[in-house]
Amino acid sequence: MEIGIDSFASAMYGDNNTLSSVDAMEQLLQRIEFADQAGLDVFGIGEHHKKEFLDSATAVILSAAAARTKNIRLSSAVTVLSAADPVRVYQSFATLDLISKGRTEIVVGRGSAIEAYPLFGYDLKDYDGLFKEKLELLLQIRDNEFITWYGKFRPELNNLPVYPRALQEKMPIWLGVGGTPESFIRAGSLGLPLMVAIIGGQTHRFRPLIDLYREAGEAAGFKPHELKVGLHSPGYVSNTTEKAIDEYYPGYAELWTKLGYERGWPPVTRGKFDGLIDDLGVLIVGSPERAAEKILRHSEALGGVERFTFQMDNAGLTHLQLMNAIELIGTKLIPLVKKG
Repeated sequence: MEIGIDSFASAMYGDNNTLSSVDAMEQLLQRIEFADQAGLDVFGIGEHHKKEFLDSATAVILSAAAARTKNIRLSSAVTVLSAADPVRVYQSFATLDLISKGRTEIVVGRGSAIEAYPLFGYDLKDYDGLFKEKLELLLQIRDNEFITWYGKFRPELNNLPVYPRALQEKMPIWLGVGGTPESFIRAGSLGLPLMVAIIGGQTHRFRPLIDLYREAGEAAGFKPHELKVGLHSPGYVSNTTEKAIDEYYPGYAELWTKLGYERGWPPVTRGKFDGLIDDLGVLIVGSPERAAEKILRHSEALGGVERFTFQMDNAGLTHLQLMNAIELIGTKLIPLVKKG
C-alpha cells in the first residue's frame, strides 16, 4: 500500500496565528520536500478558491515541489474538473510531468466546495453534466495527440493537437468520489483508479459503494488489478496516541464546526470526535502503531486499498508538528503498513 499526504495549502494555523501567505507557502514546500526524503509515496494538493487556502493554482505549487524532490509522486487532490478547461488541465499537468520526470498524477472530481462554479461562470444545475463531459474530453486528450470533439459546454475541437505531451505514456487520472453511487459506477466503467474521500462516520460503510465500482469495472472488461482503490481521510500522527489527540482535536473542532455552520452540520463535540477516532471511525489519529493498525483494518473492511492519504494540515497544527508527523509516517508507520 502507498501512503501519502494531501494538503489544502492552509494559509493559517488557527485564528490567532499571523503566519503570512509567503511563509505558509514556503513551509508547505518544505513539508513536501521532507516527505520525499522521509520515503512517503505521494503528496497531493487540493483546489479551493477561499481566503484561508492557497491551493487555487495546484499545478504551480506542485511544479515548485517537483524541482525540490526526486521520488515522491505529485498529485492534485482534487482538480475541480467541472469548472476547468480540460485542455488547460492536461497542459498544466503534462508540463508538471515533464518537470517531475514522470511523477505526476491527477485526481479529478466535481468538488464538494462549490466556489469555483460562480467564479468561472458555471451553473450548479449543470453540476454532473459538466463533469461527465469534461472527464470524457480529458481522457481523450490524455490518450490522443490530435483531438476531434463536440460537446455542450466547450467549443468544439477539429483535429487539433494538444501540447506538451506528458512524459508518462498514460499519465494516471484518478476519479475522486464522495458518497454518490453513480460516481463509483462511472469510475469502474471507465477503468479509472478510485480515490474515495471519507471524512465522517465509519469507514466500512463505504464497502457496498466500492463493490459497485469493482462490479462495474469487471462488467466493462477490466481486470481486478486495474481497479485501484485509494482512501483519503483526515488524520494525524504523533509520538503517542494521547499526544496526537491533544494536538489534533482543538483545531479539528474549530474547523469542522465552522464548516458545519456553512453546510448545515451540527457543531463538533468531544463525544462525537471520540467516536470518529475509535476502531471503526474514519479519523486516523494516534501513534504510528495505532495509525498503521487502523489503516490496515480499513483496507481489509473495504476489500483492499492500494493507497491511503492523510489530510491533516488544516487542523490548527504547527509546521513543526506536521514535520514530526511526516517523519513518523516515513520512519515508523510505512514500515508497519508494508509489513502488514
